[in-house]
Amino acid sequence: MTAIQTLVWIVLPYVCVVAFVVGMVWRYRFDKYGWTTRSSQMYESRLLRIGSPLFHFGILMALGGHVIGLLIPEGWTSAVGISEQLYHVVAVTLGVIAAVMVVVGLVILIYRRRTVGRVFTVTTRMDKLMYVMLGAVVLIGAFNTIAINLLNITGAYPGGYNYRETVSVWFRSLFVFNPDANGMTAAPVSFQVHAVLAMLLFAIIPFTRLVHIFSAPVGYLSRPYVVYRSRDPQNAAQAPRRGWERIGS
Repeated sequence: MTAIQTLVWIVLPYVCVVAFVVGMVWRYRFDKYGWTTRSSQMYESRLLRIGSPLFHFGILMALGGHVIGLLIPEGWTSAVGISEQLYHVVAVTLGVIAAVMVVVGLVILIYRRRTVGRVFTVTTRMDKLMYVMLGAVVLIGAFNTIAINLLNITGAYPGGYNYRETVSVWFRSLFVFNPDANGMTAAPVSFQVHAVLAMLLFAIIPFTRLVHIFSAPVGYLSRPYVVYRSRDPQNAAQAPRRGWERIGS
């Protein structure tokens, strides 16, 4: 294994994890109010209503496929009666659907951000870097799913490339601090580029609007009611009461 391969497949993953953890701690301590998507819905909503659901639901499908494909060993699925051929058919079918949704949604969102003046005005440099990185990860991932695993345009992997024998083994080995980089060095170049860009994107998440994916509206469960009161002069002098009030009371 060369020094470059060692650096990319053994050192870089942990560097990216450290950057992510340090960045998240920094963001939480010093930029709590910036921990948001910085929504631009008030500037334009028509394109957002189309692109955002496509992108987010597609990403959730893609992430679910990555979790199953990378974290669950091939032997486990075989043990419950799921053959590699069946797994491949289901994974590619759902992967193509997710890829189309993500690509179309991302194109709409980027088009909206670039062509709507008020939205483009509030776009920061980190937003631009994030869109470039995210777009590259998405497009190469879509290429791996559609061009290699579905259409097999290269002809090098009849029936598609079984990344669970290589990429998945390397990914799981990182969690036990015993990286097995041999699988990644044998993977197609497009899979290698996809993995490197995904690691770099993971590292910059704390410094971009993508940080919102690690938020959950837990506070809403215990937050007091927001009570909207009538401006009717008839009820202006009425003393406020706790809890809900019947309309018209």
